[in-house]
Amino acid sequence: MPTIIDGKKTSADIKNEIADRVKEIKQEGGKTPHLAAILVGNDGASQTYVGAKVKACEFVGFESTLVRLEDTISEEELLKVVEDINENPDIDGLIVQLPLPKQISVEKVTAKIKPEKDVDGFTPANVGRMALNWPTYISATPYGIVELLKRYDIETSGKHCVVIGRSHIVGSPMSILMARNGHPGNATVTLTHSRTQNLKEITKVADILIVAIGKPEFVTADMVKEGAVVVDVGIHRIEDKTKKNGFRLIGDVKFDEVAGKASAITPVPGGVGPMTIASLLYNTLLAAEKKVYS
Repeated sequence: MPTIIDGKKTSADIKNEIADRVKEIKQEGGKTPHLAAILVGNDGASQTYVGAKVKACEFVGFESTLVRLEDTISEEELLKVVEDINENPDIDGLIVQLPLPKQISVEKVTAKIKPEKDVDGFTPANVGRMALNWPTYISATPYGIVELLKRYDIETSGKHCVVIGRSHIVGSPMSILMARNGHPGNATVTLTHSRTQNLKEITKVADILIVAIGKPEFVTADMVKEGAVVVDVGIHRIEDKTKKNGFRLIGDVKFDEVAGKASAITPVPGGVGPMTIASLLYNTLLAAEKKVYS
């Protein structure tokens, strides 16, 4: 049986570590970390995500502010709200929940967030700092993956890492992080995508396979090398009448098949997913303690 890389347990560990640090900060008379979230419109999934983030802030002892805005808001008005939070010294971190309504440019809003408060790690400044291997806020999913590899003592140095998917959110940053001179890192990285030819030949030689392609159960056992470490970033809701809620969750990897060949694997659910909020909290703590932009 492979090692199951448990994101649920690891994220709980990280939250407890952050909660302990917040207690210390308060005892020392320091400033309580404060995260602000902007939610535009009434998208159900977005409300759930933001609600979970606010709850997690409570758990670790952070202050949180939720700014709810109508989906009819203009781009100019939203940029003004972002600017006000940028200038508020009490707020350490700011996230703008995506997706945004079509009249608003995600790029403009992201670029408006002060890099010091960009705990999602999406601004050009923080992406650039990551590429240069400078101190920065690494975006939630890549940070979560890196932390799982570290805490499960998975050797990356000198290994061949194949990343499937080149999104700015996961694939591209993962390729940079796995190749950087650090730990985890120092891997030889191949970044594959929709135009890659002979994909199976490439994935079959991967010591570490990171799958972020957004296609249900895309990776099958015949694509995986014996003993590989497999990280599944995908999450898909599939109808299942045998379940009480009528659906089940699966990833980009055909888990039951691939687990038989892998030395370690992340499950879906309970693998990479739970790490995202823990990563956001960690970045907010860094922001509050001025560890990145001192």
